[in-house]
Amino acid sequence: MIDLHAQWIASMRAGRYDEAWTIAGHVLDSRDPGTRDDAALPYHQRWVWDGRPVAGRRVVVRCYHGLGDTLQFARFLPLLAQRAASVTLEVQRSLVDLIRAAGWPIEVVAFDEQHPIPCGEVDVEITELDFALRAPPELAPPPYLNAPRAILPPGTIAICHQAGGWDGERSVPQGLFAPICALAPCITLVAEPSELDVINRLGCPLDMGATAALVAEASLVITVDTMIAHLAGALQKPTWLLLKARPDWRWPAEGAGSAWYPHMKLYRQPRAGDWKTVMARVTHDLSACHALDARSFT
Repeated sequence: MIDLHAQWIASMRAGRYDEAWTIAGHVLDSRDPGTRDDAALPYHQRWVWDGRPVAGRRVVVRCYHGLGDTLQFARFLPLLAQRAASVTLEVQRSLVDLIRAAGWPIEVVAFDEQHPIPCGEVDVEITELDFALRAPPELAPPPYLNAPRAILPPGTIAICHQAGGWDGERSVPQGLFAPICALAPCITLVAEPSELDVINRLGCPLDMGATAALVAEASLVITVDTMIAHLAGALQKPTWLLLKARPDWRWPAEGAGSAWYPHMKLYRQPRAGDWKTVMARVTHDLSACHALDARSFT
């Protein structure tokens, strides 16, 4: 039996987007329309777009996945606004102000699970936008979000060692960041007290605006695969991304670059669980940048 999901993942990783959309089209054709936005399923397992064109129609965009997914695919909202008659984005409450600050010609409302907004002429989940618009990431490059800058010492590096609890393999032991903190002033972007020698030992505020301001001012972001990576990417900050040996579909299987965030540098585990090798490479590269008095970390 053909595993269409595996084929889609392989196509997306390789940047063969037309091929991935063809596969997604086959999957869409096979679906029962009665299961669209099925309330019996967890939000992240729902499909929303039924294939109807968005051009000239009132479109409602739902955000059923994580904050990072929303930030990654928000890039397509201006393109959608150009084609649709109107766009209403129902987004996670913590992202409302950040999205509104982009100034796009769309309505932005907070997602309330108890009282979702009515359907539009076309509904689409935000991670379906590339498929619905047939738009590769190169068509909507960063920066596509902006944020006021915090006040930080020159050369400050923002670090994030912790990913979401649903995939602990993405997280890096905190102590492996100690050599980074010895090379430059650092702030943690994790919302809990830090054992590291960072400026904000009590942790990052649990506030998207404050976090975005810290990211916007940092000279470099070094982070695991979590929302912070997409926030830094959307703001077009120099970012070094730490990936487990088998990352998810949005990151290529090889190479140090990403079509989603051209200014991002990828560091992969050489084998499952081996963060020591990854962090040794990061420390070496950062030392080389400092030795050259580098101001560009891309």
